[in-house]
Amino acid sequence: MYCGNCFRDNALVAAWRSLGHEAMMIPLYLPMTLDEADQSSAPIFFGGVNVYLDQVLPIFRKAPDWLRRGLDSPRLLKWAGGRAAKTRAEDVGELTLSMLRGEAGNQSRELDELIVWLKTQPRPDVICLSNAMLLGMERRLKTELRAPVVCNLQGEDAFIDAMPVESRQAVWREMAVRGREVDLFIAPSRYYGERMAARLEIPPAKLRVVFNGINLDGYASAPHPRRPPALGFFARMCRDKGLDLLVEAFILLKQRNGVPDLQLRIGGACGPADEPFVEELRVRLRARGLLGDVSFHPNLDRAAKTEFLRSLTALSVPAMYGEAFGLYLIEALAAGVPVVQPRVAAFPEIIAVTGGGVCFDPATPQALADAAEPLLAEPLKARALGEAGRKVVLEKFSVTHAARALIEAFQTLPKPSP
Repeated sequence: MYCGNCFRDNALVAAWRSLGHEAMMIPLYLPMTLDEADQSSAPIFFGGVNVYLDQVLPIFRKAPDWLRRGLDSPRLLKWAGGRAAKTRAEDVGELTLSMLRGEAGNQSRELDELIVWLKTQPRPDVICLSNAMLLGMERRLKTELRAPVVCNLQGEDAFIDAMPVESRQAVWREMAVRGREVDLFIAPSRYYGERMAARLEIPPAKLRVVFNGINLDGYASAPHPRRPPALGFFARMCRDKGLDLLVEAFILLKQRNGVPDLQLRIGGACGPADEPFVEELRVRLRARGLLGDVSFHPNLDRAAKTEFLRSLTALSVPAMYGEAFGLYLIEALAAGVPVVQPRVAAFPEIIAVTGGGVCFDPATPQALADAAEPLLAEPLKARALGEAGRKVVLEKFSVTHAARALIEAFQTLPKPSP
């Protein structure tokens, strides 16, 4: 699947290297699916098949090394990941808790193998965990490699809160305990930093906000306002991202007919678990006689993504679950496209900083249609708003800007012991 954290980390590693730093990215669970050159330079650890079998089959934890290595084959993992549906939080509470227990969990053998391999590599000045779901590794990594540990925060809360109550509470407790030994947490927005500081009891001195950045190569605004106007969506094609709400708003706009020839263009990741939902939307649009005004663009590569964004008049991804940041906002603005977002989570913060969009409230199709219609009806107004946002993104939201800010944060950490 396409993973925002993977995109972020891959771009950061490339940026750090371009700035003259040595950086290593270690993939976990599955081969990464990216729209830029893969910066990973290590085998896959905690292979998804082994992690699962370690959890459900106690006897498998003593399986021979040759079998476990075979199950970590990138080709096998890619095949398994392609056939599997999205991981459902309600199904993996016990597995998540086991992973968070690290050296005491069912996957401790995987952690041993990772540390043995890392000791063959140059010693790091700092270790970065991609997200707080990996906090189970922190204790042993810090002890064995004698380096400070930084943990990025992004999107953990929605996943954990979808677990059954008992699992959810146990996971939050374990994360808070493990988090006490982390040297620094990095949040992508003030909203999410405050939210996770409360959940994990993070003291202010151990938390810093660094906005996410993107690789701006290839992004350019469209030379002229799009005709006919197009409302766009670019994220995972799922209910969590509010795609059904956007479709309902589009139906309202077409009924009003205040924006002649309006189109809806839907892009982003679409895996096996998403296809039934997307088909439901097709059926709904067909019943309204509007399917001909809607186009779907799943799983685009980087060049196609930037071209897709340039084709839009405005973008909306009305996610309501508490988005920590929303890379798609920065991607749209980098292409000069204004955004229309619900007044929830990190969205007001990002729009206030960039000046490249509008917020609506309450989170209803009616309110979304009301907020989007003036931009869609006046493409020159939309273009001016998008260009204002693009200027700020170029200044403050490049991956190089984020990479430098993180290096500054790392330099405040205690030096590794000899």
